Amino acid sequence: MARAQLKTLSKENAEGVANHLVMVARLIDSDPELAHKHAVSAARRAGRIAVVRETLAITAYTTGDFALALRELRTYRRISGRNDQLPMMVDSERGMGRPDKALELGRSVERSTLATDVQVELAIAMSGARLDLGETELALRELEIPQLDPSTAYSFSPGLFDAYAAVLEDLGRTDEAEQWWERSERASAALSAGGDPDDEDIVEVEEEELVPGGDEDEVDQDEVDQDSGGLNSGEAPDASPEGAASE
Repeated sequence: MARAQLKTLSKENAEGVANHLVMVARLIDSDPELAHKHAVSAARRAGRIAVVRETLAITAYTTGDFALALRELRTYRRISGRNDQLPMMVDSERGMGRPDKALELGRSVERSTLATDVQVELAIAMSGARLDLGETELALRELEIPQLDPSTAYSFSPGLFDAYAAVLEDLGRTDEAEQWWERSERASAALSAGGDPDDEDIVEVEEEELVPGGDEDEVDQDEVDQDSGGLNSGEAPDASPEGAASE
């Protein structure tokens, strides 16, 4: 998808932007700050490309700049017409200390229109917003969705099971919480044994004597520099293959 979007750029610019996006993917876990610099550089060169604005939002979110992340996610949604990053938008509102707005944003889109994995991520984010407000019972309800099924495992199942267990623990329902922690472990093991964790095939999980538990389209140079920690010196480090070799 990224390559197709970059075809609207000149060949030279497309190659430069693509190299920066590759470096983001390589660095996001080990050096998120440097990954963010590459994302900023890509956005300066291709501010109207949806995947570039999405990438900048993700690196901003990863480095804790929730205001920039939210702004870029709104722009990404406007350019692409997609709601697949709605959970991160909700979490960004939470990161800015606005759980009420997070809940309002999460309710603004019909859940059934979202992909299944996005529905799960949104439920987890909405549950977190409820916890921010001290609404623990409602946080549990946010997670009680059809995908909370201990008999099957998708790539999103361990995270959902963990979130459910954590809220049960907060409610003092420790026995039930322990059951869901165990279910999460079994789901992770089943997914590992099943091969590709992104495979959409259902993986069956055996229950073992468990009791059922209850803006702007264009990048504003000054704003990006300010929001990105003063990166006003131009490009990120060389994103060419030669630069990547020193990783």
